[in-house]
Amino acid sequence: MEHRTLAFIGAGNMSRSLISGLIQSGYPAAAIMATNPSPEKLEQLARDFGIRTSQDNTQAADWAEVIVLAVKPQMMEGMLSAIPKRALTGKLLISIAAGMSMTRLTELSGQARIIRTMPNTPSLLGLGMTGLYAGAEVAQTDRDYAELLMQAVGKTLWVEKEDGINQVIAAAGSAPAYFFLFMEAIAAHAVRSGFSEAQARLLVQQTALGAANMVVANPEVSLGELRAQVTSKGGTTAQAIAHFQEQGLEQLVADAMTAALTRARELETQL
Repeated sequence: MEHRTLAFIGAGNMSRSLISGLIQSGYPAAAIMATNPSPEKLEQLARDFGIRTSQDNTQAADWAEVIVLAVKPQMMEGMLSAIPKRALTGKLLISIAAGMSMTRLTELSGQARIIRTMPNTPSLLGLGMTGLYAGAEVAQTDRDYAELLMQAVGKTLWVEKEDGINQVIAAAGSAPAYFFLFMEAIAAHAVRSGFSEAQARLLVQQTALGAANMVVANPEVSLGELRAQVTSKGGTTAQAIAHFQEQGLEQLVADAMTAALTRARELETQL
């Protein structure tokens, strides 16, 4: 990976995770800077990773070759409008803000060399799934750099059209919460059945971990086949699966993902 000078404008949890992953992979600390209004956050980053820090976004933008836009979407306009356009000219901008379209980012920054990314929360553990999108004007070297950057916290997937980022939100960005809801429901019933909360939590989290690892360990086996392998005909699992299907689980999931997609598209028109 190229070791370009890299500034994170915004030093929240996602920036911290990316910085940690980059440092662990050998990226030089001297080539990374982070900005934030909080001196305490910056001091912690400097202590933990040895990177440069600043409370001055313009200073960071002037210094860096690549700028990661890591502030909340509702703060993006104010942040970019406060940085002189000369400090952004010629820089690669990588956005990790949901709901901020390429058109809007270009309008605010005056730049077209932009890559949108959508990491999900497991990125905080290095187990993330990130969607990426870049316009035709972005060079392959910039695409490669952004992909390796996001691979510091997990897996990556490029989408061909910008609306694909919204599809990633529905399928991966929001999806950890879908799994948590399902796990919550199983645990709640287990408690009602007589298990303690700690016991129910253990049963659910270990089962979810094991199931996910079975998927990863068997890439040649479809999800449907993996399900079939643990569903003996006429057995307990078959009865439960049949009930899910009778109650329309597949359609319910599809409708929920469509609702997430619709909201993601709405947000792009509001920021």
